[in-house]
Amino acid sequence: MVAAKKADFDRWAQRFGISPVLARILRNRNLTEEAQVEKFLNGTLSDCYSPWLLKDMDRAVEAVREAVAQKKHIRVIGDYDVDGICSAYILTKGFQALGGVVDTAIPHRIHDGYGLNEHLIELAEEDGVGLIVTCDNGIAAAEQIALAVSRGIDVVVTDHHEVPYVTEQVGGEEVRQEILPPALAVVDPKRGDCTYPFPGICGGVVAYKFMQALVSDEAWLAGRGFSVEAAAELMEELLEFAAFATVCDVMELADENRVLVKEGLKRLRESRNLGLRALMEVNGIDMERLSAYHLGFVLGPCLNATGRLDTAKRALELLQSATKAEAMCAARELVDMNDSRKNLTLQGVEEAEKDIREHHREEDKVLVVFLPEVHESLAGIIAGRVREHYNRPAFVLTRGEEGVKGSGRSIESYHMYDALTQVSGLLTKYGGHKMAAGLSMREEDVERLRYELNQKCVLGEEDFIPKIHIDVPLPLACADERLAGELELLEPFGVGNPKPLFAQKGLVFVAGVRMGSSGNCARFRVRTPEGTVEQLVMFRRLEEFEAFLEETYGPGSTKRLYGGRGDFPVSVVYQLGLNTYRGRTEKQMILLSFC
Repeated sequence: MVAAKKADFDRWAQRFGISPVLARILRNRNLTEEAQVEKFLNGTLSDCYSPWLLKDMDRAVEAVREAVAQKKHIRVIGDYDVDGICSAYILTKGFQALGGVVDTAIPHRIHDGYGLNEHLIELAEEDGVGLIVTCDNGIAAAEQIALAVSRGIDVVVTDHHEVPYVTEQVGGEEVRQEILPPALAVVDPKRGDCTYPFPGICGGVVAYKFMQALVSDEAWLAGRGFSVEAAAELMEELLEFAAFATVCDVMELADENRVLVKEGLKRLRESRNLGLRALMEVNGIDMERLSAYHLGFVLGPCLNATGRLDTAKRALELLQSATKAEAMCAARELVDMNDSRKNLTLQGVEEAEKDIREHHREEDKVLVVFLPEVHESLAGIIAGRVREHYNRPAFVLTRGEEGVKGSGRSIESYHMYDALTQVSGLLTKYGGHKMAAGLSMREEDVERLRYELNQKCVLGEEDFIPKIHIDVPLPLACADERLAGELELLEPFGVGNPKPLFAQKGLVFVAGVRMGSSGNCARFRVRTPEGTVEQLVMFRRLEEFEAFLEETYGPGSTKRLYGGRGDFPVSVVYQLGLNTYRGRTEKQMILLSFC
């Protein structure tokens, strides 16, 4: 599908000193006003929103300042994914810097489950905790927070997940009634009465905003013996973790998220955090070339692996490392654990797809797979792979210590949290947002859950057709080095701001050569309709492309192509970028899709 959003591209090009092609791509990122384009291209931290716009931020700040002044024992309770770990690091580091008596608890995925539970409240009471501050969780823990309050423990919730709700009939219409926990403050941009301009921030950014608000009063800082300069330096470090969390929690890289990640990456490339530096070194990442890709697909999974296979406290300890030796040891351990997680995930994906085939569920609108023996911590990753394969919402359920636990991953047209709310009577616990969710339930209700989710699903067949949104139909001959360099203005890339996709019909593939140690990549020479000869490289789906040639142009087509005797018209979708090899930089066009 070619994006056909309209704007005065020539005006934008002249106004911002860019090409009309780049202007068209910017419009495809849902930018409509020149002010939005200016912020996208040149936004700085000063363009981000005030933390005081978050509902209850004043109450949260007052509670923590009072606890710090009175030397109350503060406990930060996070979550076992990257967002929860980074959120916990931000608040713990910040409260400690301000003189707070603080420690951190991160629930164990297997023994505790997600978020607050009665056991964590009882431990807090035993340890004399006076204030609990949650991060990346808490919005769905009304009962647990009520228990804490009854035990004399104050609670501040900082979260970004959907607020639980019930529906009531009012005047013949269904009205949502939110269920907020009875905390001193509930800071969550998803609250219906919160007017924060951009609610699509992660838990780490909510925590970062909390710290911004805490250090905003110069008089209060002076009373703590903390200078404005020290506060600014602290916020510089914490920004790294807000950016890290944003990418790894797959937040949309739009509005202030884009600014925070762009600025956070600059600081991460010069990070002084020993744990992060060690993790980059062990993974062979050049800090100067660190990108959002490295955060989301290399470093993030290492932190996540600890929460999946052991305890996320190990990841937090890495970030809090006091010496390089300590950091390197922890980093190596995390990488080894992630390698183990990858192997277990591959096995789980194979089992899930086998289950779907054997039970003929390929056409289910919502895929629900029960894998009793799979490690419950891998359910979300496996669900994501199943979703990608079938382009349908997918839930993977496993047998936990108490009943069944599961995780789901969605497609754009299916709101997963709302769907679970519709079947909440079958669940003992659930939470999440539009694209991902977690749940607990009784094993005897698994088949009923599958039936109810599919019965209530209103998606049509058109929702399950994978769609490729092409930014610009651009001849390969026009995809030059200048444009490739200009595209770097769009970084960082991610959800909501993918790498631009271009397309051209009727290329003739005339020759090719396999590359890579295992021959799973290739470089092709193609002739364009304009008569030029260009190069395309392919890093993924090579076997699929070769099968397409054999099916379309007959047996032996692949052999003829690699022998330099090809004459095969193909239409392609490609990406354009710059590639540096042995000191030489040139344009590179990557073949992604074909027909």
